[in-house]
Amino acid sequence: MRGLKEKRVLITGGASGIGAATAARFLEEGSAVCVLDRDAKAGENIRQKLPSLDGVLQGDVSNLAQVHSAFNDAVRIMGGVDVLINNAGISIRHNFLEITPEEWDKVLAVNLTGVFYMAQVAARHMWERGNGVILQTASTNGIVGQPYYADYNATKAGVIELTKTMALELAPKVRVCAVAPGYVLTPMQRAEYSDAMLEEVNSKIPLKRHAKPEEIAALFAFLASDDASFVTASTFLVDGGISAAYVTPL
Repeated sequence: MRGLKEKRVLITGGASGIGAATAARFLEEGSAVCVLDRDAKAGENIRQKLPSLDGVLQGDVSNLAQVHSAFNDAVRIMGGVDVLINNAGISIRHNFLEITPEEWDKVLAVNLTGVFYMAQVAARHMWERGNGVILQTASTNGIVGQPYYADYNATKAGVIELTKTMALELAPKVRVCAVAPGYVLTPMQRAEYSDAMLEEVNSKIPLKRHAKPEEIAALFAFLASDDASFVTASTFLVDGGISAAYVTPL
């Protein structure tokens, strides 16, 4: 991709899954990369897997003080942040009638408040410098209904609207977009499936398979690059066509 060499990239939730694949892709593009994750063990694993990372930072995006500390560390290490991949998120599968206030608050704290905290801190930094790109991980769950994930779905819809509003207010200096994956076969997701379950879900996706984390990472790389210099305020579905199809609820 044009313009990614030597770009300084910070990726939240970057120690595993889509975040780790995205870190690897930006390193391949010649970018400087720091990852932020609250899981210390996962942080050590990604440090070993990707030794060319500029930094592996530990922090919880739902804690504003930790957000400021981690962002300042990334700026100190790389000299600035040109691209934020706002990716950290959690989900809890449960029936709507059984969601507790504590569970609701926990999911919103990470998936929406944490995204807001990171985005605002990064946007202030980029605005002062005159340019930057903020890319946020949404989900098809923020666009279509999905049983048993009411809190998660609400946060992802919120991320999409937050993205649109940020893009309007931060233009023309900072571009802001969201990526909305569908089913992605991360190692954690694969561990939850039996072979039969995986086959059943795949059968209902028009492309007949899950996405690879690397395919989501490729879109992040494009959107951060100079090739996407006129792209902002948009949410990009990467779901194998499932959100456009009439299918039996999964």
